[in-house]
Amino acid sequence: MADINSTQRRIAAQVNAFKVAALQMASGPNVAGNLSEARRLIENAVAQGARLVVLPEFFSIMGMKEDDVLAAREQPGSGVMQDFLSEMARKHSIWVVGGSIPLVANAPNKIRNACLVFDEHGKQVARYDKIHLFNLDLGTEHYHEGNTIEAGNQVVVIDSPFGRIGLAICYDLRFPELFRAMKNVDIVVLPSAFTATTGKMHWETLVRARAIENLTYVIAAAQGGYHVNGRETHGHSMIVDPWGRVLDVLPRGSGVVLAEVNPSYQASLRASLPALTHRTLG
Repeated sequence: MADINSTQRRIAAQVNAFKVAALQMASGPNVAGNLSEARRLIENAVAQGARLVVLPEFFSIMGMKEDDVLAAREQPGSGVMQDFLSEMARKHSIWVVGGSIPLVANAPNKIRNACLVFDEHGKQVARYDKIHLFNLDLGTEHYHEGNTIEAGNQVVVIDSPFGRIGLAICYDLRFPELFRAMKNVDIVVLPSAFTATTGKMHWETLVRARAIENLTYVIAAAQGGYHVNGRETHGHSMIVDPWGRVLDVLPRGSGVVLAEVNPSYQASLRASLPALTHRTLG
């Protein structure tokens, strides 16, 4: 931990400020339709200068019922969803964080909720499987992701032209130990589909907390609006800087949230408030 400031100064010297985008959608059960909307939003983000684009959780399918994702699941390395992400990254020479898509799990009746990252050549360079599975019984709302999703068990951080990127998905946001375990990340990407009920009270507070306590940028791309299956998601996709400042936010509907990431600014904050070097526990 002692060399974190020198690491940040080196990154700042190597990387100029750059634009990133979080895409917000209200996905439905039609994969082709969702991919078409994602394509439109990616092109919009690229037109505004984004070099790193993050899609929401399950951007390609939000089924009529929980187990609809089983029929859409893909084998790793093969399928229309993965081909789409690779194509978008290669075509636009950007890095794409593919929100999450359903991939085949070890259990035959479940999926892995997988976040895939593609570089500017269209090559998959990382995969993170959601570790924490959402479970809620509140009034008329009932969600039990463990019924259809097999949990991952590995923290994933990748080195990129933009610095070190940590991967998390939605409900992971409530578990700060996951983000501490990432160690020295510059950017956290957080594809999500927070419910309207939980999001109203907790979403912004948690996103900003993770940014502040880790002195990192957080790119939180969310589902936002009413879905064909009757579900309502909170939206409020946002990009937050290491000081906890919300740089851009979209409350509802499809669209692009855009902001500039400035490694020099981040390095100066970490030098001025070296809280990450003051940890004594964990």
